[in-house]
Amino acid sequence: MKRLLLLLLSLCFGISAYASDTDAMRALIKRLLPAHAEQFVVEKLPAKGDDYFRLRSQGDRIVIGGNNANSMAVGLNHYLRYWCNTSVSWFAADPVQVPEVLPRIDTPTTISARCKNRFFLNYCTFGYTMPWWKWSDWERFIDWMALQGINLPLAITGQESIWYRVWTSMGLTDEQVRAYFTGPAHLPWHRMLNIDYWHGGVPKSWLESQEALQKQIVARERELNMRPVLPAFAGHVPKEIKQIYPDAPLSTLGKWGGFSEEHVPSFLDPMSPLFAQIQKAFLKEQTRLFGTDHIYGIDLFNEMDPPSMEAEYLHRVSGQVYETLRQVDKRAVWLQMTWLFYHDKQWTNERIEPYLTGVEAKNQLLLDYYCDKTEVWRTTDKFYGVPYIWCYLGNFGGNTTLIGNLHEVGQKIEKTFTEGGDNFAGLGSTLEGFDCNPFMYEFVFEKAWNMPLHNDVAQWSARLADRRAGIEDEMARSGWQQLIDKVYCSYSRSWQCSITNIRPSLGTPKRRYHKTKIYYDNKDLCLATGDLLKSRATTTTHAYDLVNMMRQILGNHFGTLLEHYKGQVAAADLEGSRTTAKAMMGIIADMERLLSSRTDFLVGKWIADARNFGINEQERTYYEQNARNILTTWGDRGIKLNDYATRSWAGMMESYYGVRWQMFFDAIDDTLAAGEAFDDVQKQALENRMTAFEKSWWYDCRGSFSSEPKGDCIAIARELYEKYHDAVMSVQ
Repeated sequence: MKRLLLLLLSLCFGISAYASDTDAMRALIKRLLPAHAEQFVVEKLPAKGDDYFRLRSQGDRIVIGGNNANSMAVGLNHYLRYWCNTSVSWFAADPVQVPEVLPRIDTPTTISARCKNRFFLNYCTFGYTMPWWKWSDWERFIDWMALQGINLPLAITGQESIWYRVWTSMGLTDEQVRAYFTGPAHLPWHRMLNIDYWHGGVPKSWLESQEALQKQIVARERELNMRPVLPAFAGHVPKEIKQIYPDAPLSTLGKWGGFSEEHVPSFLDPMSPLFAQIQKAFLKEQTRLFGTDHIYGIDLFNEMDPPSMEAEYLHRVSGQVYETLRQVDKRAVWLQMTWLFYHDKQWTNERIEPYLTGVEAKNQLLLDYYCDKTEVWRTTDKFYGVPYIWCYLGNFGGNTTLIGNLHEVGQKIEKTFTEGGDNFAGLGSTLEGFDCNPFMYEFVFEKAWNMPLHNDVAQWSARLADRRAGIEDEMARSGWQQLIDKVYCSYSRSWQCSITNIRPSLGTPKRRYHKTKIYYDNKDLCLATGDLLKSRATTTTHAYDLVNMMRQILGNHFGTLLEHYKGQVAAADLEGSRTTAKAMMGIIADMERLLSSRTDFLVGKWIADARNFGINEQERTYYEQNARNILTTWGDRGIKLNDYATRSWAGMMESYYGVRWQMFFDAIDDTLAAGEAFDDVQKQALENRMTAFEKSWWYDCRGSFSSEPKGDCIAIARELYEKYHDAVMSVQ
């Protein structure tokens, strides 16, 4: 009788799991394709080890099968891409456009995964892209992740509400805790133990809204067979904890990003019993509210100096930190990024090995963070056996520059599959911000599956063109082939932007955040864009691409004119320099008009989304200041990160970047008209005026901006292409 009861319970559990996967997939289809939802059949297939999906037609319906909802979602995406010529955007405002009659699948298709783990997101993304997202934004994005097969998403929203409970339960006041947190857009760097108190005083309503949002996020991710990576305690404490625990062994790990002493975080020695106490309090409360999938992100020394670089200390500290996890969750896996091994050259192999081997390999998972440039696994003996995920970074700060080394990325991934060792555990992406190169991430995650075209870049590019255009079109294919072969030829770099967005300078910019070099010929980008304009495409994705390409062409051409302008200034050519300056300001005005035509490229939307979190005018101003600050000076007092998150967005082109350039041109014009040289005194005076202007733009919330697009973006792109084509193509 007992065996019969167990069998019945097992059957009931199996039916429940089956219903959960199929129901989750049906709900996803209804969200993305409500008008076609009844034309799809969803079926749960038996597990066979690797994830897999199967596509076939059944009469006039499309049957999507898979071993779980995540695999089924990849199957749906494969069908949309390669039968319907459709791209699904990660932004909620973008429609999903499919043929009125769904194409049949003449030959059933079964495709399996090549790796178990597919990771996505970066701590920084939660500041550069997501701080102002509502559930509608997250809902589309989670669907997008499922379509890519992502099953290991970073999920760090709402953790401040947990920390608020922990710190106040230990005796800190409401005011102390909320002041300790940074402003919302800066929270990723607070979480990574880089800065405290900057733009602090986050409203209690923020904490409450983010907690509610995180509950929705992790619930939906789990519905779609994802394992959210939640945070854990990394030793970061408010300095006021000393008032309650005067013997707490605190230290600082150095200043970061040019911030002053008052913003330096405090680090609690992991060997202290208090560390384990705080770890337990945080994880217990987090699990109560958000559940757990037993994978925790902890990064102890991100861009900071450990208290000691002695091998013995590093071995002991990693082991102790994991032990505090294990004491709470015996199934705990510690996930950490290996950015520190790339970023800080003092992390030699003689230090990396003891640090990693302080914890059993099976209890760790590493993110090889920036493989598009440097594969750390190759320089560390494959991380000494610790499982790792190969990651494509691709974007710093949400910079809006065309970038991506698709051919090289494909080759690197294939070599990792063959050479990466038994501890190579998956593929991922660690982009800092979303914007202008979404197809690169689609490419990386297709590599995680045995897709038919994943090793044929030419054919993959052709089919990419089809889905961006919505149809098979030779001109669209020609344009995208040129882009992939000639323009997307280099990895992303930090501080990378168009010259329109830098602080103006007559000489070579001294600041390291000015990286304006392009690694292709602007003529090639112009020719490729010309082919896209000749295509018959009318999709929203095609319109996005045209605006994206044209803003880059104009930004590049601005740089060409700047070199011409510098020569005129050196020759004291007053009239010539005035003419060139006027043309350059005209480019900025044209970029403003072009970018105003797309919701994606409006600073007004970014600001409006931030203000919407406020429950009164004081809060709305607080959020707006924070939203403006992260995009411009990043902090205050001219710190190093000024312009790090540069964006070529409507609203910023004329009111921020354009104003700085006009100040520069006016200062040069005055000196030339007076027959004087632009000396160090005048340069410093201009720097001071720009610094004052930059702060007033974010702190005083200078200027208001539309959050709604205006104009026909394709028509504007075409007009500007015709206006600038000859000038771009005539550059020697």
